[in-house]
Amino acid sequence: MRQDDHVKDADAVSPDPASMRQQYRAEGLAESDLAASPVEQFARWFQQAATEGRLFEPNAMVVSTADAEGRVSSRTVLLKHFDEQGFVFYTNYDSRKARDLAENPQVALLFPWHPMARQVIVTGVARRTGRDETAAYFRTRPHGSQLGAWASEQSSVIAGRAGLDSAYAELAARYPEGEQVPVPPHWGGFRVAPRTVEFWQGRENRLHDRLRYVVEADGGWRVERLSP
Repeated sequence: MRQDDHVKDADAVSPDPASMRQQYRAEGLAESDLAASPVEQFARWFQQAATEGRLFEPNAMVVSTADAEGRVSSRTVLLKHFDEQGFVFYTNYDSRKARDLAENPQVALLFPWHPMARQVIVTGVARRTGRDETAAYFRTRPHGSQLGAWASEQSSVIAGRAGLDSAYAELAARYPEGEQVPVPPHWGGFRVAPRTVEFWQGRENRLHDRLRYVVEADGGWRVERLSP
């Protein structure tokens, strides 16, 4: 008798996504609640996500890019800084996302704060950070992460895990703990200057609140409400 013959029929049935439902909160988000700028409003929600939301990596965001032919790709990246100039993340400049951004700098960021029934969606234009800014951040990374930036040819096809581990081991021998690791020339940051920032608050009966900041020609912001 095969081992899986003992599996109960109930255990063998896949969950039905159509039957999965959560009722969201009664209280919502009003225009009068918003800060003057989207970055200030983001700072408020980010503080709550980091302290009250009990979220794993609240700075995790889905970065969506498209190449010159319009082929879209998405991946999760960690936000490392934000201010009125934009939202910053770091990556290998030879990665797929960086190649896409070199061809088409339009980008979307999504912060999926599901436990709080909240999302923040940013659209804007990505530009590389300066080397001084990149180097300053690189120095704050753990030693192993610094070595990893050298060891990984991000997004390239590799034969197996062994080659990656071997490359890392060679780097660890060359730059032991406590020795400064040079900043890779192929690695650095992108700053996304926002054009729109939407704050999505889940509400009862799927009648969510969606308030979106849109940049004006003079650099100011207008707020519009979107139907859920």
